Amino acid sequence: MSIEYLGLSEINGPLIALEGVKHAFFEEMVEFVVEGGKRKKGKIVALDEDKAVIQVFDTTDEMSLKNTHTRLSGHPMEIGLSPEILGRTFNGLGEPIDGLGRINPEVTLDVNGLPLNPCVREYPRNYIQTGISAIDALTTLIRGQKLPIFSGNGLPHDQLAAQIVEQASLGEGSKEEFGIVFAAMGVKYDVAEFFRRRFEESGVSSHVTMFLNLSNDPVAERLITPKVALTAAEYLAFEKNMHILVILTDMTSFAEAMREVSSSKGEIPSRKGYPGYLYSELATLYERAGIVQGRSGSVTQIPILTMPNDDITHPIPDLTGYITEGQIVLERSLHQKNVYPPINVLPSLSRLMKDGIGAEYTREDHQDVANQLFSSYARVGEARDLASVIGEDELSETDKKYLEFGIGFEQEFVSQGASENRTIEETLDIGWKLLHILPKEELDRIDTKILEKHW
Repeated sequence: MSIEYLGLSEINGPLIALEGVKHAFFEEMVEFVVEGGKRKKGKIVALDEDKAVIQVFDTTDEMSLKNTHTRLSGHPMEIGLSPEILGRTFNGLGEPIDGLGRINPEVTLDVNGLPLNPCVREYPRNYIQTGISAIDALTTLIRGQKLPIFSGNGLPHDQLAAQIVEQASLGEGSKEEFGIVFAAMGVKYDVAEFFRRRFEESGVSSHVTMFLNLSNDPVAERLITPKVALTAAEYLAFEKNMHILVILTDMTSFAEAMREVSSSKGEIPSRKGYPGYLYSELATLYERAGIVQGRSGSVTQIPILTMPNDDITHPIPDLTGYITEGQIVLERSLHQKNVYPPINVLPSLSRLMKDGIGAEYTREDHQDVANQLFSSYARVGEARDLASVIGEDELSETDKKYLEFGIGFEQEFVSQGASENRTIEETLDIGWKLLHILPKEELDRIDTKILEKHW
């Protein structure tokens, strides 16, 4: 049963206070009817006795204390879903913006998701191939994993996200259904158009569902966009048994929107002005990735965030690192060397990689090659530091080989074309080719049997 109230008590930015409210509940959806018939949506974000604070998913410009009717819906925010959402584009609230009409919903689901019993989760296995060597070989993305990309302003994370969407697959020979949910928060119009055009031109838009919240859209809408996108992903994965890859960009915009709304509420700020519940809000989103027993689908997440001032200790990347299973770090110095994608493999890792690679999934030598490439590239850093002190001519022959290996590793292995899609076999073969630069006795991270077979 819906209840309607006439007039408002207070308006403060995107927040509205309403007094004399009865039988309301937290996260309940609200509809406002402004004089003249214009309708706006909102949700209850705080309750205190008979007073409710409502967050509006729009501007409050035309609203005043006396010209607005408020109707409580009696239910949380929900979104209608069906298989038709594949290939469609929506705004941050899940409303179609591609001109193809409304969705005929098969089910209506709460965007906040359902609590998932940890006991029914299955351990992530098998991998998702991105066609990008630095990811597939060294920070392998496992189905059901959450693996963020830490970037910085001006680095090509948008281009990398588009390439992952275009190239991601379940590997050669897989007959399982695969789809992508792409959610952009607070992006400029030209960036949104870049994604839309790129997906159409590459022919992948038929299995991509896009949710776009632009920078000029309401801040409150930005907070709901990832929840709507993840609800769509869970429906496709657990109801339609698809393997879904969710890309969320940019989580920094999401966190800054949270900071803005928290400030409007008058809440006490925590680190860098962000609310104290930033960790729990991020965890609420990230923990919606995974595999559920009895369902053949999975939800895998790649959240992308830009680190303010390239500071990896900033609260957003710092808290994200606590929750997720690794990270992919983009390096500005590599970008300045024209290396694309500029992935610094040393601080990057995938904690679930070891259980989704090897003979059953990728190739028997995968783990050994990855270990040796990591070890050898770390030694490159030491050789470069030494060369900067004593000069390259004074280095030992082995150190000179490491310098040669470092150049080859960055230019041939990490760097690849913006539309170059490498198989895992091609990636590992490039790794072996580069390892041949080094003396055989330096390859101490590879099992003897593997070394004899592939050397």
